[in-house]
Amino acid sequence: MLKLIFDPEIYCSAAEVAELDGTEPLTLTGSGLWVGVLSRGVCLLDGFDRPGQSGDILLGAAPLTLTPETDCHLLAVRLAGRCTDAYLLQLGAPRWADGAACPGAAELLAQLHGVRTPARAYALLCAIDRADETARPLPPLVAEAVAAIRQNYMALYGVEELSEQLGVTKSHLVRVFKQEIGVPPGKYMTNVRIEAVKSLLLTDEYNLEMIAGLTGFSGANYLCRVFKREVGLSPAAWRAAAAPLPAVPKLPPRSQEMYV
Repeated sequence: MLKLIFDPEIYCSAAEVAELDGTEPLTLTGSGLWVGVLSRGVCLLDGFDRPGQSGDILLGAAPLTLTPETDCHLLAVRLAGRCTDAYLLQLGAPRWADGAACPGAAELLAQLHGVRTPARAYALLCAIDRADETARPLPPLVAEAVAAIRQNYMALYGVEELSEQLGVTKSHLVRVFKQEIGVPPGKYMTNVRIEAVKSLLLTDEYNLEMIAGLTGFSGANYLCRVFKREVGLSPAAWRAAAAPLPAVPKLPPRSQEMYV
């Protein structure tokens, strides 16, 4: 395994987490990039002309003032580091972004509320890079396709089966889906499955054969080939890199040292 000679937290880290649950306003502060996923309700973002809706992703530098219009739930994390600074230069003003193109963001953010490792923080930063610049309603067919993939990716055989379920031809679905999302439905389905694989790899409860069965791959060998192609690492290498680093015990202060 390649050993890094720099501190990963310098480049990307999860500095702070926050949660909005209910109807009380919330102001997010601190340096860096706030990333949040609105999972319930309608919420106003001060300075942005359209309220966020369930499924939208909050992106922006502090201060960010959130005012719920209805009962809301939002998880947020503040990312810091050099990679985050580079992302902020391109982002511009705070906004609600469309989360349909980055289905793994919500799961990664939830994991960061539990264990804040640099690897997960960087994975989240990569995931939100696929978010659209502005949130927008999807055409009904594309919205149905996205929902079907996200809810049933482990059982879908492919785009043919998906198009049959939706009552359209495969060519029509591919054309409309790619126009709206930016990738064809087959690629989107693969992305969803890979993000699910990553979530399962972060625990030691499942071997690769079990993970393949839970995420729609025909077997561990096929999972490994697709994962290496899409991620650039084998599942085992990615799991090793994403695992929390063991805590290093601190030396006692010199005043507490004992001499014999």
